[in-house]
Amino acid sequence: METTVRDQYNQMAEAYDRRWSRYLSRTLSLLKQWAELAPESTVLDIACGTGEFERLVLLEQPTQAIVGIDLSEKMLEIAQQKCRDYPHVSFQKASVAALPFADRSFDVVVSASALHYFDDPIAALIEVKRVLKPDGELVILDWCKDDWLCQLYDWVLKRLDPAYQQCYTQAAFHSFLSATGFTIQRATRVRISLAWEMMIATARPA
Repeated sequence: METTVRDQYNQMAEAYDRRWSRYLSRTLSLLKQWAELAPESTVLDIACGTGEFERLVLLEQPTQAIVGIDLSEKMLEIAQQKCRDYPHVSFQKASVAALPFADRSFDVVVSASALHYFDDPIAALIEVKRVLKPDGELVILDWCKDDWLCQLYDWVLKRLDPAYQQCYTQAAFHSFLSATGFTIQRATRVRISLAWEMMIATARPA
């Protein structure tokens, strides 16, 4: 399945920022505001795409240390070009299922609009917990299946998009966090437009 995701996003990489500009602006601005990254934090961005989250953070905190990972080489090329003037930022191809980092490497792990692509959310969260410091924070933003439009998207994408897995209700999302040893610090649902309701949560290792 990860090969399918990689191939799909390699194909759309050049047009991605332009095609999804409004969605990216709203979701990643929400993530940035919610996460409230401390300038001294070391951050891992899972499924970083074209590095747009990194760009938004660096506009205000140019020395922020961030590592972005993604499955798509083409998306990562754009991210690297976008952030080429920031020495504290790096990008590499990697899977959330096998993060190429030592235990307890990061103060904060973030992920936006990626949970619905994970083959195994439980395994992914266990791996995230491994690389997160004991007092670190995980911030995940994703579609919320409690919304009827997201239920419709979920039904359609399962039939039309071979890379898509599924989106989740807020209760299911929170159950994943609890089952993998995270304690939810705060969480909410946010409608970013008529078409999209998102859920976001900050959690710490229990």
